[in-house]
Amino acid sequence: MAMIVVQILLGGITRLTGSGLSITEWNVVTGALPPLSDAQWLMEFEKYKSTPQFRYLNFDFTIADFKVIYFWEWFHRNWARLIGVVFAIPFLFFWWRGYFKSHMVKPLLILFFLGALQGAIGWIMVASGLTGDAIYVKPTRLALHFVFALGLLCYTFWFALQLTVPATDKVYNPSLQKGVRWIMILLLVQLIYGAFMAGHKAATASPTWPTINQEWLPSGLYKSSEGTLNWVDNLIFVHFIHRGLAYLLLAAILFYTVQLYKQQGSPWFYHARKWPAILVLLQVGLGIFSVLTSTKIIPGHWGIFEWMAQLHQLVAMLLLLSLVQLLFLIRRKALGTT
Repeated sequence: MAMIVVQILLGGITRLTGSGLSITEWNVVTGALPPLSDAQWLMEFEKYKSTPQFRYLNFDFTIADFKVIYFWEWFHRNWARLIGVVFAIPFLFFWWRGYFKSHMVKPLLILFFLGALQGAIGWIMVASGLTGDAIYVKPTRLALHFVFALGLLCYTFWFALQLTVPATDKVYNPSLQKGVRWIMILLLVQLIYGAFMAGHKAATASPTWPTINQEWLPSGLYKSSEGTLNWVDNLIFVHFIHRGLAYLLLAAILFYTVQLYKQQGSPWFYHARKWPAILVLLQVGLGIFSVLTSTKIIPGHWGIFEWMAQLHQLVAMLLLLSLVQLLFLIRRKALGTT
């Protein structure tokens, strides 16, 4: 599971450094090796020069600049390959030796399928930025890639909880179980809008807080010419939704935490119930600092904004996992019922 977290963070670094379109082909096996000679580097650089990103944005890149962005995309892809190897070899060995219990095989096969699917979605995302006049991948496809990565992470965590948490450590409370489900749905929408923010590089569209460009109800919030595209492509609208959902999540999780502390349960439950409130407070703070520091963005330089954005992504994952853990620990039905 830790490797999946690292992979998602590497995806964030790849996005923040503008590296995602540096490798223009998807070679699952042969692409594991980077260019090993000057001639190979020149060949890869020429391929990159044919992309819209180079023509419209990075036209002044030298091969030294190209090597930097190539590294992060190559590392991101190779870490995904390594995850596959780390999963497949032990799985085949333990399956061959009969170490798996029958109920464990199906979830493990689903994990492998989800990992492979995530790789395919990653290439579909990259391909969206290699044609036309796109200088970055499409935000909607970035959001899809991000959400599926989180789905893989959550499924892995859920499976780990099934293997480690005794049934007696769960608590029975249908109301709390329903509450965490609704909060997770709200968080899912928020994560999608976070991906839209990232895909559009929208932080600089309104580097102010608590207002949006000094307005509580910002002008340009809805453009009639864009219609439903306002939900995805209007940067001010995306800001407004992302911030509004953050406040709503903060209030919902703090209220929900109060209810959690009224519930009796196991030591595992007592430990788990504090984390959503802690993490959502931290996440809101990081979101605010990410917006405020976006004015310090320097192209090609990793600075304070990039650190804030990466931490914002990490805490988002931890917040999601803290809610998954509560969803697992809180039962809708009492023990012994069907």
